[in-house]
Amino acid sequence: MSEKKIRPAPTTIWGILRELGPGLIVAGSIVGSGELIATTATGAEAGFWLMWIIIIGCVIKVFVQVEIGRYVILTGRTALGGISGLPGPKIAGTHFIIWFWLLMIIASTGQMGGIVGGVGQALSIAAPLTEEGAAFNKAAEEQVLAKLAHSLEEADPASAGPIAEALPDSGPDVFIWALAVSIFTAVVLFLGRYGAIQTVVTGLVGAFTLITLINLVLLQMNPEWALGWADIKQGLSFKLPPPAEGINPVTTALATFGIIGVGAGELIYYPYWCLEKGYAAFIGPRRDSEEWVLRAKGWLRVLKWDAWCSMVVYTFSTIIFYILGATILHRANLHPQGMEIIRTLAAMYEPVFGQWAVGLFLVGSVLVLYSTFFVANASKGRVFADAMIVFGWRKSNPKTNLLWVKWLCFAFPLIGLFFFMLYPKPKELVLLSGAIQSFMLPMLGFAAIYFRYKYAQSTLPPSRLWDAFLWLSALGLLIAGAWLAWSILAPLAS
Repeated sequence: MSEKKIRPAPTTIWGILRELGPGLIVAGSIVGSGELIATTATGAEAGFWLMWIIIIGCVIKVFVQVEIGRYVILTGRTALGGISGLPGPKIAGTHFIIWFWLLMIIASTGQMGGIVGGVGQALSIAAPLTEEGAAFNKAAEEQVLAKLAHSLEEADPASAGPIAEALPDSGPDVFIWALAVSIFTAVVLFLGRYGAIQTVVTGLVGAFTLITLINLVLLQMNPEWALGWADIKQGLSFKLPPPAEGINPVTTALATFGIIGVGAGELIYYPYWCLEKGYAAFIGPRRDSEEWVLRAKGWLRVLKWDAWCSMVVYTFSTIIFYILGATILHRANLHPQGMEIIRTLAAMYEPVFGQWAVGLFLVGSVLVLYSTFFVANASKGRVFADAMIVFGWRKSNPKTNLLWVKWLCFAFPLIGLFFFMLYPKPKELVLLSGAIQSFMLPMLGFAAIYFRYKYAQSTLPPSRLWDAFLWLSALGLLIAGAWLAWSILAPLAS
């Protein structure tokens, strides 16, 4: 760690804002599969009933996120390196949580397959390559418009059942576009020339989120689709929806819980971006000096600002997408799934933007989903390069570490594409990853508490209020994981 990098943290608000970054990078990977697909799917299935779970899922994890980040920037170790030192059983010399993380990373790579499949769907609608693709687009559009029109005529649109027969074969268009996107991403990540792309994509994602907010506001002028106080009251009632035939919205919501906000994957990614940003280097190696303590306090303050500011961004966008799913998709009995998921999601913009809705949503969905695909694969390359060291599969070497990161960044987009080719159902791939991440969350809550009390600096003690919220956060993650396990296993036992 170079002593030249050591410097005090900024003390003004504007100075702190200039040092933010890791949380915004993570937010760029969040506002995609979690919000656009999983959150809207939950709203479509449950209506407003489960909005409270979505809000809690965004807010509750920040305390664990900050605590793991605190451990990393004060010790200079990586997140996986710290987890490998936790008490508990080991398998083949490696902590069992690291092995579960490996299972999670496989599932989340499948999630990336679902995301690139969503991008491929959007591009195939915008620019179909075959006659089969054009015919599929036309049939999917007719089905969505029929359900939207029908929902305005029926008090209970779900009572009428499906509007159309099964859609025709979609052709190879989606897979061709997904292949092109995956290869492009792999090459860009390998070359490392992604700073400008990520900046532009992040800005455009913000613009699309703003358009989505405008869509929600203008929707209030339409009595058939307007959001009412009764809807908000229902969404914050802390109650479960009534039973529905053929779907289990609680299971969907709990799977969504794992990937909205900072999911289990992002809780691991985040500290790596903190190290890359330089927070640990700015503090410097631990010294028993007042200067070191002041630097550490200052950069921990920056870390908290970074985590909480990003939480505000992704919670705001998550709530917007959930409300649109509950307001339009649920009332129209439209459930995003299969190869028509993108066209179904575009229905959220139909009542306001009319014939412009599909084009507007296609542009926005490509930007949002691609941002997730891009950042998540960049994160995976960094984390998995370290995981290979933790598992003992390779030795750490400054000359080869960067090369490993480059090749892994190249490989992960293509592996995600392979998952999609095997199982071309984006929603299911995303929710499967969410379920595995929900099971991982209690383990990370335990890790955060262990880091807090094992590595606490006597000169940098967290407040009692912070400790209380940390324990509450870990308990909430445990309840969510156990609840999801019960909701999945209970029907199998009956």
